[in-house]
Amino acid sequence: MSTGTVFDAVVAYDPALEDHVIFRELRLPRTVLGLLVGVALGVSGAVMQGVARNPLADPGILGVSAGAALAVVVAISVLGITSLIGYVWWAFAGAAITSVFVYAVGSLGRAGGTPVKIALAGAAIAAFLSSITSAILVVDLSTLDQFRFWAVGSLAERGWDIVAQVAPFIALGTVLALVSSRQLNALALGDDVARSLGQHVGRSRVLAAVCVVFLVGAATAAAGPIGFVGLTVPHVARVITGPDYRWVVPYSAVLAPILLLGADVIGRVVVRPGELQVGIVTALIGAPFFIALVRRRKLAQL
Repeated sequence: MSTGTVFDAVVAYDPALEDHVIFRELRLPRTVLGLLVGVALGVSGAVMQGVARNPLADPGILGVSAGAALAVVVAISVLGITSLIGYVWWAFAGAAITSVFVYAVGSLGRAGGTPVKIALAGAAIAAFLSSITSAILVVDLSTLDQFRFWAVGSLAERGWDIVAQVAPFIALGTVLALVSSRQLNALALGDDVARSLGQHVGRSRVLAAVCVVFLVGAATAAAGPIGFVGLTVPHVARVITGPDYRWVVPYSAVLAPILLLGADVIGRVVVRPGELQVGIVTALIGAPFFIALVRRRKLAQL
């Protein structure tokens, strides 16, 4: 479409014109949803890395996305839910329960929730939940047909109804993350140092957990599990801003949508007239980039 056609579709919408309808009902909601999901994944990744004191923390590695996926599979298989709108609340519930469970398991023992224990608990629980999901899909092919279009991670065929469902949760989670960014600076120094600075560690972790549940639950429900955005983008933000989470969080909120929408555009171009889902493209872009970043800056050390 020409720039003039796009401008006219915004300021002088005519439902009788096919290009106007395509722009307003397909491309614009897809772009807005990409912005929202990108913000959610980038901010949640920064918050998780700060609260877990783990540079490898992200919704996928800590099992939150696996919990949301299992909840969606159960909703499809047991309750017969087949619409994207119906997935939203189940993905929220799965993300919330998994977040609490991972932190509870990682906090067992005398040392409490150390970065290593939380990471190991998240990896183990993610593998366990993924195995249950696979078992359900193997014996229920009708559920597999419904689930596979959601599980790959995509912005396609999402309309304004999906945007309206998830936007309030992403907005609330982002605001809470910005408010808690100062506490993340203290938590990143360790629990003992945070307490000596006057921080209420338990309250700060709960606030961070609420942020993650809102953001990851909304993003996963809307677009499916999309990897590497929440893992890679906060590190890029730190390269620009340094370790201060008061800057890392807002920069992540800006950089992540750029990556996600860029990957979405690439996916629509490289296999035209078909489409490569955005979750596949982010993995292809994010994995080698993150490996190079880790080797250069030694970010994998705990």
